[in-house]
Amino acid sequence: MHKPRMQLLASFDIASLQYLDERGQTTQALPDFATQDTLEALYRQMTLARMVDDRAVKMQRTGQLGTYPSSLGQEAIGVGVAAAMAKEDVYCPNYRETGALLERGVRIEEIYTIWGGDERGQNFCHVREDLPLSVPIATQMLHGAGVAFALKYKHEQLNQPMRAAVTSGGDGATSKGDFYEAINLAGDWKLPLVVVINNNQWAISLSRSGQTACRTLAQKAIAAGIPSLQVDGNDVIAVYQAVTEALQQAHAGGGPSLIEAVSYRLCDHTTADDASRYQPAEELKEAWAREPLRRLRAYLGTLGAWGEAREEAMQRELKEILEESVRVYRQTPRDTATAIFDHLYETLPEAFVEQYQQLQGDS
Repeated sequence: MHKPRMQLLASFDIASLQYLDERGQTTQALPDFATQDTLEALYRQMTLARMVDDRAVKMQRTGQLGTYPSSLGQEAIGVGVAAAMAKEDVYCPNYRETGALLERGVRIEEIYTIWGGDERGQNFCHVREDLPLSVPIATQMLHGAGVAFALKYKHEQLNQPMRAAVTSGGDGATSKGDFYEAINLAGDWKLPLVVVINNNQWAISLSRSGQTACRTLAQKAIAAGIPSLQVDGNDVIAVYQAVTEALQQAHAGGGPSLIEAVSYRLCDHTTADDASRYQPAEELKEAWAREPLRRLRAYLGTLGAWGEAREEAMQRELKEILEESVRVYRQTPRDTATAIFDHLYETLPEAFVEQYQQLQGDS
């Protein structure tokens, strides 16, 4: 049979970025920002994020918090992303973002208040324009595209400095229509948006291979005309560098980017989950050998910058900070039962009056 001759119209490549391997050894020259002081600060924030997570799980088990999503094993993604952001940028996060929130200046007690069921925790003291955590999957990416449009409009029409929006989601988010709509809009309108995908290999109990036949999640950006990159999500230097470059492009008017950060979820999906039912034990064991804190600590050790004494001193300091935050959270008066309506409606709809009155009686 005659085979028709065809002309190649386009071809694409997906690159991968890593600076520290799983043993904490460099794979290439480090970027300029990766000074000893900066890396120690990033390590401190990653350690704090893990401690905050660990205490949150314990508090949930004792009835002090509601369902909680740990970011165990993914600390380099959240901390690296937020560390690269300018204060003026706007963060549109998903729900697994303890490290990023801490790096953005959100207080520990605010994080606990959120997961304690009190929305006042999302009225952040410091990052006033960052959006609340989004529990529905991938909807925050549409919010991010909308925020990025507003920032671009203010730049072009009101002559304000170009700011960028950063939105994050898990590998499962890339299987949702919201994700595709957001990146399509961002690509077509050249919005200042950075999309970060935390590929932790599991969308609740569905493995990454069960979601898509794509070799990478980064390549999903190709159809939207967006440059993309895969990074080692356990290497905070790679995450920081990739997001920094993406934000530089956005701030310069160069449009959006997508970054896939490859990691592994070393914990249950949430405290309502039991990952041992579906995560292969050997796979989990191997993932622990690649985890980000051990990796960065090993590298700092090669610099002669870290040892047991410094580790113990830092742990003591962070524990004191954590305990004070837990105390503040526990002593915060509960919001009223009517808060669910008070913060939502200026004028209460007639259909809810009876429920409101019942809640007033329960307060």
